[in-house]
Amino acid sequence: MKLALFDLDHTLLNTDSDHSWGEFLVNEGLVDPIRHRQMNNQFYEDYKAGQLDPIAYNEFVFEFLTQHDLAELQQLHQQFMQKVIRAQMRPQGFAAIEKHRAAGHALVGITATSDFITAPIFHEFGITEVIATTAELHADGYTGKVAGIPCYQQGKLERLAQWLNGRQVTESWAYSDSINDRFLLEYADHAIVVSPDDRLAALAEERQWVIQDWSL
Repeated sequence: MKLALFDLDHTLLNTDSDHSWGEFLVNEGLVDPIRHRQMNNQFYEDYKAGQLDPIAYNEFVFEFLTQHDLAELQQLHQQFMQKVIRAQMRPQGFAAIEKHRAAGHALVGITATSDFITAPIFHEFGITEVIATTAELHADGYTGKVAGIPCYQQGKLERLAQWLNGRQVTESWAYSDSINDRFLLEYADHAIVVSPDDRLAALAEERQWVIQDWSL
């Protein structure tokens, strides 16, 4: 298998989908604006600093999911796609994905953000295989808990190993913007650093990784 791994937030997207979802809920009047925005912003700062507690953050995000049925959540996500996400999808991301598809490479989206938020976004990019932090789901809806290992920092490699399930990778590419993905980039044969944060930019210079600017 030749494998191309794509991060989502600030890589394929010009925004952070998790943080943007929180802002969307505030702007739509669906959550307490003061509490939700304050917590959403603090968790986002923790993420950028590489100090995020992924369980605590995702349980905060999943609170809203537990309060609504699946049909309503799907409708809200469609509105989120229309009002927020589609305008933030980077053309260079589509181009990179199509380059790998044309070469016959396996395409995988891999993100710390939950599958509820990200799977439909990856699907619009043409990526159907998604490894994400999993929101636990029972027959009657979301439980508010994280199922399994959060797909964050080294957890991405653990989740990737589970997905591979022993299949051999002969060559790999990884695309990301964040220092949180240094482990994923180190894993790959070809690391492509996309519009990186400052710490990742410094590491990329040191490691002589490819740096590309996909920002809109």
